[in-house]
Amino acid sequence: MRLKDQVAIITGAAGAFGGAIAQRFAQEGADLALADLNEGGLQETARLVEAAGRRALPCHCDVTQRADVEALVDQTIARFGRFTTMVANAGVAQTVPFLEMTDEDWQRVIDVNLTGVFLCDQIAGQRLAEQGQAGAIVNLASQLAEIGWPIGAAYAASKAGVKSLTKSAALALAPHGIRVNAIGPGPVHTLLNDDRYAIPEIKAHAERHIPLGGLGRPQDVAQVACFLASAESKWVTGETVFVDGGFLLNAYDDPAMAAALQRAVSNASSGATLPGRSGSGVDC
Repeated sequence: MRLKDQVAIITGAAGAFGGAIAQRFAQEGADLALADLNEGGLQETARLVEAAGRRALPCHCDVTQRADVEALVDQTIARFGRFTTMVANAGVAQTVPFLEMTDEDWQRVIDVNLTGVFLCDQIAGQRLAEQGQAGAIVNLASQLAEIGWPIGAAYAASKAGVKSLTKSAALALAPHGIRVNAIGPGPVHTLLNDDRYAIPEIKAHAERHIPLGGLGRPQDVAQVACFLASAESKWVTGETVFVDGGFLLNAYDDPAMAAALQRAVSNASSGATLPGRSGSGVDC
């Protein structure tokens, strides 16, 4: 088992990525502290972890609050005696045209997606260093760390920030034997982005421009998270691994996609509902 006897903390554990990562880690021998604000989804992920024969500690945690993240880490140590891995996965998105974005729209996404990752990384790094424990931190970025999204500027900016933060944290924590890396998922099919891929032009573009073909699955992201948490990646730090089937090699380079984006902006401006506008969790 690649993660035998390790203890991992996973935020956003009720979501598609968090749930898939939790199941994969459990299959590889890790016990898990699972954090989310979605109580029902959190309990379901805990059930799946326990069904795989590992221990699960469900925790209510708002990653924007330092006290909550500190309590999460302390509860994990109290239950399991230590921890070895932090997966900073919690995230939200709002689909809002750039010219109509409010301060509140912007700040909510930045608070969860960037400040939340900072708090998880810093507090996990502090506790691991105090324990004299080498470990791994895995952050969730996005393909949008590399490209723009005119109806999701806050999300794209937050994920670019995660990519940069990962490098800074990796340098700061390397002397303590703590590796910090990120994953940038590409077009991955989940329940949370069904609406996005229901737009024919966007789905067709994504599928046409993925060299390896089709949309990804949360399990594809979980496999990479497992690698980055394991000893197999002991010589890897500060990196963002894009799990996108090669999508970024061809991203947004044709008139059809530009036209689809323009229609999406027009629809949002006219008040039409777009995926993620409620600020719910997002998976890429």
